[in-house]
Amino acid sequence: MAESPRAVFHPDRLLPRPESRPRLAAEAFGFEISLLVTDDDGNVGHAETSFEGASVGVGGEFGGDLLGGAQMKSPASLAGASSQFIWVNLTGDLDQHCATATAAGRGSPRRRGDQFYGRPHLSARWDPEGHVWCFRKPVAVVSVAEMEKASGLKISTGASA
Repeated sequence: MAESPRAVFHPDRLLPRPESRPRLAAEAFGFEISLLVTDDDGNVGHAETSFEGASVGVGGEFGGDLLGGAQMKSPASLAGASSQFIWVNLTGDLDQHCATATAAGRGSPRRRGDQFYGRPHLSARWDPEGHVWCFRKPVAVVSVAEMEKASGLKISTGASA
């Protein structure tokens, strides 16, 4: 297996039944299946999908002593509750990406237009388990002063944050 570029963070989506989910990400979002670990019956133990040099893992729910008693669950097992977004920074066309995902049956995205920070984005619950995916594309380089003026917020970066 070829080595992937090193990423600092590697999120994993946890699913009650991960069997077909790596293929859904590939079809809906243009991801590639870069790793697929199955048992003798074809059950997915772990998978990784990659997109533009980054990867997202896919695996089943688990917990217990391995995690110090923590339980890792999908939003589908938590009445749709979630504690995070999955942000994807695009280099390609945002609207085309949305059209491809929608055509694959991955929900109805909400287009958020140009944001004060220079990145319009789409967000939707685009997988059957209820993970919220947000796709964005930088369209402008915006200074902190410009972001503060446009938003009315105080923004700190780097060591001053």
